[in-house]
Amino acid sequence: MTPYTDFQNSKVLFEKAKNIIPGGVNSPVRAFRAVGGNPLFIKRAEGAYLIDEDDNRFIELINSWGPMILGHAYQPIIDAVSEAVKGSLSFGAPGRREVEMAELITSIVPSVEKVRMVNSGTEATMAAIRVARGYTDRNKIIKFEGCYHGHGDSFLIAAGSGAVTMGVPDSAGVPQGVANDTLTARYNDLEQVQYLIDNNKGQIAAIIIEPVVGNMGCVLPKDGFLQGLRNICNQEGIVFIFDEVMTGFRLALGGAQALYNITPDISTFGKIIGGGMPVGAYGGKKEIMDCIAPVGPVYQAGTLSGNPIAMAAGLTMLRTLQANQDIYRQLNETTKYICDGFRNNIKQLGLNYTINQVGSMFTLFFTNQTVVDFDTAKTTDTALFGKYFQAMLKRGIYLAPSQYESLFVSTAITPTLADEIIKANRDSLEEITQN
Repeated sequence: MTPYTDFQNSKVLFEKAKNIIPGGVNSPVRAFRAVGGNPLFIKRAEGAYLIDEDDNRFIELINSWGPMILGHAYQPIIDAVSEAVKGSLSFGAPGRREVEMAELITSIVPSVEKVRMVNSGTEATMAAIRVARGYTDRNKIIKFEGCYHGHGDSFLIAAGSGAVTMGVPDSAGVPQGVANDTLTARYNDLEQVQYLIDNNKGQIAAIIIEPVVGNMGCVLPKDGFLQGLRNICNQEGIVFIFDEVMTGFRLALGGAQALYNITPDISTFGKIIGGGMPVGAYGGKKEIMDCIAPVGPVYQAGTLSGNPIAMAAGLTMLRTLQANQDIYRQLNETTKYICDGFRNNIKQLGLNYTINQVGSMFTLFFTNQTVVDFDTAKTTDTALFGKYFQAMLKRGIYLAPSQYESLFVSTAITPTLADEIIKANRDSLEEITQN
């Protein structure tokens, strides 16, 4: 494979962007600060490939952070969008497609009896928390270290020195008052969750969690953890929220809740229900969702919610997955094949790294510890990961530019491409561990 070294057009664009966009990017991880070098500017994508502004072609394992299950520029979705565009880009009024989308989601996900469309995963999680607070008439929430739920104030909180210490804002601009109502627990630690609840009796409105974490790398729930949380919420009258922005319709047709057979009270979804377009949704029990205006007192609105173009793309995506559920077997087999190849490379090279995988999500952690929470994830050698990222990039493989992000496999990854990824992994590991 010819090394990819010519990124001149991307460099020029990045220098221009830094003068007019904060940091030169519109989302921080894109800046490549965790891996070194300059970000690549993407011109187009097709199937399993990203093509940058210098016409370099990369096999990619991000898939727009999850939603491109069927690969980029999937023709039926392109056709659906092209047809929908003819009827205008936005109405700001109800349309048939948003009703059809609501019917489809509620038919696929049994825990969702009613659903409200929004415009992003962040908007969905923010609204879900507000509804939980309105429904319970309580203010505090529990989140987990390493779980990312978007950039809402309530979610940008780090844990204090002890389990019941009030939160500390993890970003400038987050008021201390908001932090005081956010309690943070270790992922996979039921005892700590119970400790938080015991010390805040009758004050917890919601527990929100990524059922499979994608934002500290791919981290799986231990046996009994999610059910334990469900039991606690039942006992304490707490609203249990599954953030399925990454996992929804990806790990199984019904998401992580179907895979693990857990029923949350509210679920949040992201761009996958728009076929990759900017969209989100939150839904759950009827009695909770009926707290939302105009029926109830909890206000939430959005001019672009239920956008007809996003709905057209999402309906095509979800209907394809519903009609072809063998896709999930294919995704699981391809991802397992890649991970087994990585493990074999690691063993042959005498290395001792950790790979977490569930369905079509996986992460190679540069640590010899079993990664079960944020503390163990942080034992990874991030400097070595940066070298690995660059080594894979020059071999034509585009990874998430952070150790703390899951990778995602699409149906566009053929056995031949999987073998290319495995070979690049071996060559890259050999390069970075011998130098």
